[in-house]
Amino acid sequence: MTMFREMRRYKQAMTREECLAVLKSQPRGVLSLLGEGGYPYGVPLDYWYNEADGRLYFHGAREGHKLDAIRACDKASFCVCDEGHREGTDWPLHFRSVIVFGRIAPVTDHAVTREVCRRLAEKFIDDAAYIDAEIASAADRVLCLALTPEHMTGKRVRES
Repeated sequence: MTMFREMRRYKQAMTREECLAVLKSQPRGVLSLLGEGGYPYGVPLDYWYNEADGRLYFHGAREGHKLDAIRACDKASFCVCDEGHREGTDWPLHFRSVIVFGRIAPVTDHAVTREVCRRLAEKFIDDAAYIDAEIASAADRVLCLALTPEHMTGKRVRES
């Protein structure tokens, strides 16, 4: 038996390339962890998908609920969906979603932390001087996280 379920609605399944296209194009998703007392903990986060190593990267504070949950259990899922579109005059929304399952851990390499911070900032602003200044002043206070995928599914949905 495999650890991960196959998609029930396999006709709506996206290819790996389609999943990666969604991950590369969207600004944020929801990271889900096993939180305190066994309750699910989902937190919306900006992210960067690194094509070179296949990992998803996040940044945040050095303490808090998210880090406590990761210390207790490093298994995570990350869900991303695009904004969707309407086809012609049809009212249903068509959208794509991707769920990545894997293990998440703090980034300990300072050079990687700086690169993650830069890549995340570049998703939202194109002012290199501003980005340089922010990284210089805040990089030492940031903790980045890396999600190493173990399984990924994607689905095309037509709301009805």
